[in-house]
Amino acid sequence: MNYKDTLLFIGKCLTITHEKNNRALVEGKIKSGLVDWEAVVKVSTTHYVFPALYCNLNRVNFLQYLPTDLVEYMKHITDLNRERNQQIIAEAKEINELLLSNNIIPIFLKGTGNLLEGLYEDIAERMVGDIDFLVNPEKFKLTVNILKENGYKEKTSDYLDNTVLNRHYPKITKKEKIAAVEVHYKMITNEKGFDYNFVENSLKKLTNNINILSYENQVLLTCFNKQINEKAQWTKTISLRNSYDLYMLSKRASIKTVLNKFYHSESDYLKNFLAITNYIFGSPESLEYVKTHKTKSYIKKVLFFINNPKESADNKKKWDLYFLYKHRFSVILKSFYLKKYRKYLFDKFF
Repeated sequence: MNYKDTLLFIGKCLTITHEKNNRALVEGKIKSGLVDWEAVVKVSTTHYVFPALYCNLNRVNFLQYLPTDLVEYMKHITDLNRERNQQIIAEAKEINELLLSNNIIPIFLKGTGNLLEGLYEDIAERMVGDIDFLVNPEKFKLTVNILKENGYKEKTSDYLDNTVLNRHYPKITKKEKIAAVEVHYKMITNEKGFDYNFVENSLKKLTNNINILSYENQVLLTCFNKQINEKAQWTKTISLRNSYDLYMLSKRASIKTVLNKFYHSESDYLKNFLAITNYIFGSPESLEYVKTHKTKSYIKKVLFFINNPKESADNKKKWDLYFLYKHRFSVILKSFYLKKYRKYLFDKFF
């Protein structure tokens, strides 16, 4: 199995709980004895879907076909991730109570929001790095100050506050808490309408007064985060974790409808993410989309880079440099007429 074969195999495995056709294909592949499990472990770990892979194989009773030592290892890692996620959920609930008591409504995003709402059948499926939440930009600084007053702090004493350049305050942590916290005042680098004001009136309120995005806005953020924040529209890279989130959301909302009705200058970027997720996951019905010349071209380029890792690395390096210098030029330009950018540059260099 080469990298592409492994990627496509894992993609199908992540759908076997719901997709009978993919389940049959995966079972046949496993029984053939042609699965390179070492490659599967490596790729699924790199894409942060190793526990999700185990959970899906377990639910359809396919673990019986795997080597015993592999099953034991997969179970061990999944159990550790479940325990970590239980701690993340508890920490998020504590933060929620703290901020609500100060008349601030945190809107939990991405992995943390998914865990809190029960998007996955088993919370162990999602690997979560940080606790991300959005607040009203007018209460952003107050939120950070409240968290600091309650034990959260930057990782180093000589940190540089680069909030003006990012979507969130630098990571802050609290002693004996497992996850870092990112307080967001915006969700994507180039908002163009998808901001706090856009989402605040359609929030889902869970038990304990926990707020998350509506399913429709979760779909949009999942796509935006990969294609724009992580620059996948240009680098043509994929993330099975992001795609798995989109697939799970497709069981709660019509992805095609959400993307087609949302007008945005980068709407094609979102449809490209849907298209490549559909391809990698073996064309589940819930990920159907309208094929266009642009989506076909995007898939073709992604597959080219999957098959040609050196060219992929060169392409990513090219775009990383492009955005780095574009970003630097933008900061310098804005410093001429915006005080906050002048302050950032002064703090950085002096």
